[in-house]
Amino acid sequence: MNNQNNKSALTTLVTVFFFWGFIAASNGVFIPFCKTYFNIDQFQSQLVDFAFYGAYYIGALLLFIISSSVKKDILNNWGYKNGIVYGLLLSAIGAFIMYPATAGAEQGQTSVFYLVLIALFIVGLGFSLQQTAANPFAIALGDPKTGSHRLNLAGGINSFGTTIGPIVVALIIFGSTPLSGEELKAMIQTNEIKLTTVQALYIGVGILFLLAAALFHFSKKLPALKSDTAFEPANKAKNILIILTLIIIVCFGYIFTTYIGLESVTDQMSELEKKRIELINAAPDPKRLTALIMALAAVIGCLLFAYSSSSKKPEGWGAMKYPQLVLGMLAIFTYVGVEVTVGSNLGELLKKAVDGTNLNELGLPTLNDAQIAPFISLYWGGLMIGRWVGAITVFNPSKGLKKWLLIIVPYIAFGVILLVNFGKYSTNQIMFFAICVAVQIGGFFLAKDNPVKTLKIFSLLGVIAMTIGLITTGNVALFAFLSGGLFCSIMWPCIFTLSIAGLGKYTSQGSAFLIMMILGGAIIPPLQGKLADIFGIQPSYLIAVLCFAYLLFYAFRTKSVLDKQGVTY
Repeated sequence: MNNQNNKSALTTLVTVFFFWGFIAASNGVFIPFCKTYFNIDQFQSQLVDFAFYGAYYIGALLLFIISSSVKKDILNNWGYKNGIVYGLLLSAIGAFIMYPATAGAEQGQTSVFYLVLIALFIVGLGFSLQQTAANPFAIALGDPKTGSHRLNLAGGINSFGTTIGPIVVALIIFGSTPLSGEELKAMIQTNEIKLTTVQALYIGVGILFLLAAALFHFSKKLPALKSDTAFEPANKAKNILIILTLIIIVCFGYIFTTYIGLESVTDQMSELEKKRIELINAAPDPKRLTALIMALAAVIGCLLFAYSSSSKKPEGWGAMKYPQLVLGMLAIFTYVGVEVTVGSNLGELLKKAVDGTNLNELGLPTLNDAQIAPFISLYWGGLMIGRWVGAITVFNPSKGLKKWLLIIVPYIAFGVILLVNFGKYSTNQIMFFAICVAVQIGGFFLAKDNPVKTLKIFSLLGVIAMTIGLITTGNVALFAFLSGGLFCSIMWPCIFTLSIAGLGKYTSQGSAFLIMMILGGAIIPPLQGKLADIFGIQPSYLIAVLCFAYLLFYAFRTKSVLDKQGVTY
């Protein structure tokens, strides 16, 4: 295709990235509603995210196993375009299932919540297929050297969905911005907030998925981009991934069984007995932490085994015979893990009081749910800032104009965040984050659009920021943690582009492996949560330091691997 057609195709393609951001970020609003309406505890409410991120892993794994069984790359056979269409249709099915799953449900019916999880899991399966197709599709729409820039543009649209999704969903469900837990509970008890609102929301979402599928199916701008290259089964890779899956199931299965369910005995218990069981569930349990560490160790161990074995005997490993992919799988795992865990634990950090005082571990006033929301928005908004900047190159500005855009665009994006959260930040807080944005801008100037340099610089900045957050207090510590969003923002396209560089006929298979590693969002955040139970919430951010440290190592290691192969990037 010519350049103009490429741009038209990319414009159509990025619409699906908006959906991912909109729906995934909206889970943050849906979780407190589920917790209150279905009378579940905090751990159970987090199963919303667990089901969603877990679906990415299971979906990509199933696609790979089926392809191996029929000895044909299913996604290549369909074409990237059709893969996205099928994924949208699957997500639409999940959204529509939400209505019958919750029909007639009343407050406190915990069993209905698990039907909700099934519906969300199906939505996530569709997203898994969409991501597996859309990421390499964006890279293929032009020069591979600028593939990361196209992913940045798509990521910027994704982040816009992330920014407005919670606001729109909160307005639909609550009629306002996110409420405190007590306000939400009171509105549900008085039927001011009803389940029918959620049902209508997901019917609307399902219709949007169908419209997007029709847009992709009938668009003449989008090529199929399928490959007719013969598929080579990767039995060794399949076996190691199945073993990993079984270990994770055992570890998390054990964790689930350690929680005492209240739903089956609610009517027979006094309020005092219920409270006692809730305290048992919330208490730190070293065995749960051990199980989470074992799950993490299984991921690292299986990937290192694949890396070592495939380098000695590549037959049977498929795409995993390329070291840049195996290292990239662990990089995607740690990247998604650190991106989610930094944001997910900020709320607890800002609420957690120390020694019974009204100050949290950062030495800041203890905040309630409504006061915390703007800071969570600022963190996720930081990802939007970086991705908007990363997308500048797609539009081919002149060298002089590009320098100005690198300075102006981040603050325009920051202005959007301030507008969305108008009046929620003090002047000092705005200045603190403006300084963080300036540091990010400096990183972009030093990186000069090179994905390896970009990854090195922003991984190092992430290590420094998280370390500062660990050893300081007050606004310095708070904004050090918040800046994690700025430094994570540019990493996905860099890692993805470098990981599939030089894979040839294994590109779609490698893409599926990378999408599987979104699993990091389901393992690393609960691991940090358990560390926080035992050692405190602020010290638990050490895990974020370690994640950024691996990403820094990956940037150096993958450069030497690709140079040795003679692969351009």
